[in-house]
Amino acid sequence: MRIIIGITGASGVVYGLALLRVLKELKYEVHCTVSEYGWKVLLHECAAREMDIRPLVTALYPIEDITSPIASGSFRADVMCVVPCSMRTLGAISNGLAGNLLCRAADVIIKERKNLVLVVRETPFNSIHLENMLKLSRIGVGIMSASPGFYHQPKTIDDLVSMMVGRILDSMGIDNSLFTRWKGMNA
Repeated sequence: MRIIIGITGASGVVYGLALLRVLKELKYEVHCTVSEYGWKVLLHECAAREMDIRPLVTALYPIEDITSPIASGSFRADVMCVVPCSMRTLGAISNGLAGNLLCRAADVIIKERKNLVLVVRETPFNSIHLENMLKLSRIGVGIMSASPGFYHQPKTIDDLVSMMVGRILDSMGIDNSLFTRWKGMNA
C-alpha cells in the first residue's frame, strides 16, 4: 500500500508523528509533506525536526514543490491522511484550492477517487468549518475529529494517542491492535 501523509500546523501533531512511527514499523511505503507551520508545531509540541521525520518515511517533499510525484494522479497512491488537519487546509481542500503540495495531493486523491482521511483539530467548530467538512464528507472524504475515546480506560497520554492513531489506521483500511476495542459494557 502506498500512503501519503500530510501534517499541518494545527495542534495535535503528536498524532501525525505517532502515525508515521506505526506505518514505519508496519513497513508501509509512506510519502510525506509538512506545511511551514506544521514544522513549527512539530518542534513546539514534540521537539521534532526534519531529521526526526525523514527516517520514518520513504520520501519527504517540500510543501511548496508542486512538481513532486504526489502532485500527480499517475503516482497511484492508495490512501492519504492529513493529521492534524488545520481549518485552513480543510477550507482549501474543500474548495479545490491546490496552492501547496499537501492541498494538491489531497485534490489528486479526491479526483482519483481514493481514500482521503482528514483528522481535524479545532474546537469549537464554527458553521464554516462544519460546512467544509460536510461538503467533503458528501463526496466520500473521511472526517475524523482528533478526540480519542476513553472506553479503553487509558492510563497515559500515550494510551490516548495510540487509541486515536488506531482509529486513524482503521479509517485508512489498515488493521492494527493499538488499543483495546469496545466489547460492550458487560464484556
